[in-house]
Amino acid sequence: MEPLLVGGLALGVTLALLALRVPIAAALGITASIGIFIIFGWRPGGNFNPDAAWRPTLSLIGNGPYTFITGFSLSTVPLFILMGHLAYEAGFTTDIYRAARLWLARLPGGVAMASVVGCGGFSAITGSSVACAAAMGRIAIPEMLRFGYAKSLAAGSVAIGGTLGSLIPPSILFILYGVFTEQSISKLFVAAIVPGLLSLAAYLLVIYIWVRIRPEAAPVPRDAIARDDRWQALGRCWAIVAIFTVVIGGIYGGVFTPTEAAGIGACATLLLGLLLGRLSREKIVSALRESVFQSSMIFAIAIGGKIYVSFIALTGLSGAITDWIAHIDASMLVVLAVIVVMYLILGMFLDPIGIILLTLPLTIPIVESYGLSLIWFGVVVIKLLEIGLVTPPIGLNVFVIKSIVGDKVRLETIFVGIAWFLLIEIVVLGLIMGVPGLSLWLPSLL
Repeated sequence: MEPLLVGGLALGVTLALLALRVPIAAALGITASIGIFIIFGWRPGGNFNPDAAWRPTLSLIGNGPYTFITGFSLSTVPLFILMGHLAYEAGFTTDIYRAARLWLARLPGGVAMASVVGCGGFSAITGSSVACAAAMGRIAIPEMLRFGYAKSLAAGSVAIGGTLGSLIPPSILFILYGVFTEQSISKLFVAAIVPGLLSLAAYLLVIYIWVRIRPEAAPVPRDAIARDDRWQALGRCWAIVAIFTVVIGGIYGGVFTPTEAAGIGACATLLLGLLLGRLSREKIVSALRESVFQSSMIFAIAIGGKIYVSFIALTGLSGAITDWIAHIDASMLVVLAVIVVMYLILGMFLDPIGIILLTLPLTIPIVESYGLSLIWFGVVVIKLLEIGLVTPPIGLNVFVIKSIVGDKVRLETIFVGIAWFLLIEIVVLGLIMGVPGLSLWLPSLL
């Protein structure tokens, strides 16, 4: 059987397994392992020799993932996850929301804006959209409902704000993208800063317009706010600002690598939490437990993805697709449009990490064939995955918010709130794609 045919069949089987809700790690790893076994065992003339396939198959699915997982770069993932959980347990992320809440309270939709700003601050230290949405949802949504905010605005603003965890560095998705595409994680982090801030500003603009059109959606809180309270709340944010400055500033200035930055950030967060009396032994154990659980899940998917990448390379499927595109002489804009639609559709149904590992072996050779920057393309991909986190019918962040609010807010109401933001998301995506300098200017200064 031709390797190309095996690759095509395996891709179809993988998508079918994912549609049946088989865990992404199992769907990728099992399908790829069986495909590798078939390729090595098939002989000219239609004969299949399983004895000839066992040894190379076991070698490929054993040595490759082991070398990949024990690599220095991937150790960044659990360290950044630990930093985020320690910051959450210490209350550093809550400080940002409270400060934004006090300073923005009198603006139209100020509490919703504070929720988005709080999500941005949480994203700058956790790197996970789901964790960001879950944490800020517990803090901000009950407060907005207490002030009489429309349920769609309260839930929608936190769900969309949580997606910033994918884009604002340090981002777990950027780390995985950089490792699998062999691109500089430092440059990817820096490239995401301007698009991340642009996205945050766009969300604030949507809230402002929404409340101007429908003032009843966001009543202005009548609580008296003293000027001293505002400055004290702002002063309490110094810890998280210092951590972010050390981590991202150190990477940008070339003082240390992303892996070193993750280790330093985790240690700094732990020390500050202890010195300020915000971390107890129970909170540290909780942060470690959650970090191990989340890291294990990501590494399991990464192992399956590594086997899958090796399998796709063995079949020559990505090269065949690139040759086919060159043969039909498709324009770059058409190819990019197809890639965008593919990611948007996959984002409706699959986990972002799974989408990256499923698609990169196919899309990266195509992008490279057109001479496009993989740094810029990485920002585009993460932005597309960010949109997928809130796109119906299965927006992961939306279901996270639903699990938090319970029966207080219906699922359809959350999606209605998200609809306001999806329009501006398309505009921001167009700017990122149409103006590559938004992503490439800062990395060019490294």
